[in-house]
Amino acid sequence: MAALAACSSYAQTTATLEPVVVTATRVETPLTDVLSDVSIVDRHQIEVAGLQSLTDVLATLPGVQISTSGSYRSITGVFLRGANSAQTILLINGVRLGSATTGSYSLENIPLDRVDRIEVLRGAAAALYGPDAVGGVIQVFTREPSQDGVQRSASIGLGADGQRKLGAQLLGQSGTWRYGLGVSDERAKGINVRLPGESGFNVDNDGFQYLSADANLAYRIHPNHELSLRWVRSEGEYDFDGSPFPNPLRLNASTARAVAEPKVEQYVLRWQARWSDRWNSMVSVGESQDIVVSRYWRESDGAAAGDSRFNTRSRQLSWQNDIRLGGDNLTLLAEQREDKVDSSTAYTVTQRRISALAASYALKRSSWDALLTARHDRNSQFGSFANCAMSGGYKLNERWRLIGSVGTTFQAPSFNQLYWPSFGNPDLAPQKGRAQELGVRYQQGRTRASAVVYRNDVKGFIDPATNNQFSLAVLKGITLAWEHSWGSTAVALSYDRSDPRLKPSNDRVTRVARDMLRAQLSYRAGAWKPFAELRLSSDREDTRFPSRVRLAGYGVVNVGASYQINPNLSLAVRVNNLTDKAYSLADGFSTPGRNAFVSLQWQD
Repeated sequence: MAALAACSSYAQTTATLEPVVVTATRVETPLTDVLSDVSIVDRHQIEVAGLQSLTDVLATLPGVQISTSGSYRSITGVFLRGANSAQTILLINGVRLGSATTGSYSLENIPLDRVDRIEVLRGAAAALYGPDAVGGVIQVFTREPSQDGVQRSASIGLGADGQRKLGAQLLGQSGTWRYGLGVSDERAKGINVRLPGESGFNVDNDGFQYLSADANLAYRIHPNHELSLRWVRSEGEYDFDGSPFPNPLRLNASTARAVAEPKVEQYVLRWQARWSDRWNSMVSVGESQDIVVSRYWRESDGAAAGDSRFNTRSRQLSWQNDIRLGGDNLTLLAEQREDKVDSSTAYTVTQRRISALAASYALKRSSWDALLTARHDRNSQFGSFANCAMSGGYKLNERWRLIGSVGTTFQAPSFNQLYWPSFGNPDLAPQKGRAQELGVRYQQGRTRASAVVYRNDVKGFIDPATNNQFSLAVLKGITLAWEHSWGSTAVALSYDRSDPRLKPSNDRVTRVARDMLRAQLSYRAGAWKPFAELRLSSDREDTRFPSRVRLAGYGVVNVGASYQINPNLSLAVRVNNLTDKAYSLADGFSTPGRNAFVSLQWQD
């Protein structure tokens, strides 16, 4: 539920205002009022915990599992309630980012230094956000000024395996203007992704380097009208183990040097208007690019062996109206998105357009509330379809609250699933789901607890590893969370039992562990804030053609501390994988062993 969100074990123990969530309803809503299973991580929590990537942040949250293919910033997969990356949506400042070829997104390419807040909505959300929101939505908000005047900040960090990071940020607000500009540079020598005993991999270290920047400018043209422009860009280079296709030099992963050159970029122009005390509207025009270029050379003599590209340009337009009717709220939405693919691989179809109309109605009463949502989408390839959802909450007393929801989902196959040579199947049908969940929340003073049971039946589930279409996948599980703080000490616990199955074979969905336990403990002693984290995972399965392989469970301990040197300067130290545990999240790929990172933060 909302546990580990507002009162993270890293948060200040002093009283704070209740956080506001946007992703749960598309409208700013106090966290205590949302009916969905949501987590929030803010900038303060990121810096105090010394977290270095968006992947690291998501790995701390309940209901979320991560798979990585080796070194730092390697290809990352996210599972929300057992649904894979292609079955979840990534938004940056409200605009979708992702690849039309894979149907997924390059989470590892999003620079954490540019992030102000992260919201994770778990559960089927297609009625609110359209196709692909089978498992949920991850929304990233970039940094912007929070007060009048100029705010400057800078950071430097060093860590194991050649990790280095530099960053600077300028934010300002004066009169009718708001502005911001930030840059960061990250790099590392990396590690060898090859597991002991595995073959077909290059034994070199797989490093990375990334340069990222963001900018925003807003002008209040009238007390009730504001225009804003946001820009985010990240481009980099990382080594991986692979071979080209086509392969004129007949190389394999052990004889080729492979380098990926990814880039993500997004522009968002937004007009926010307040027409009356009861009517607000917002028009957004955005363009996102997800670019992946891979280049190959023969390791022995540096001979060029070819390159490939898989680029997606997405143009999006939305018009949202929020109308307050007494204590209720009506939201009306019109959206259009067009994806275009530019690739070295010849796809039968290279573009897709999706147009949508949606409406939601939020009711708020003294002892109960509800949210009703309906959406109609038209896909240029697969025609029209509709999704709907209904959520409700009931207060048993001042401390206990029951919540529940039902909803439907629809997901079209990606271009790779349809048209990839020797893999795609143009006869694949869209996946259709029906989801339900039931939960209970408890809150009293500094104690929060929650439990949610969920089930999502996805008809026509497409296995991302084999591209086989199954009659049904049942994504079900339970999430328990508890957090409490007393004095200067805070503790947070969460447990996930996830058992997604393919029918009729009853095989497990790959790369998802059945059991995941997380614990976080922090203590505040003057300027010091030490913390410890524990993550225990049961085993999982992965595909090793033509069969499957078991990936062993593991336990990881992370420790660290932050120290406020003076009002403007702070130090953070983090040691990941303290016991140097060797484990794998994807077949054949390693993960970093014990590694430390030290960062210095300055702000005026």
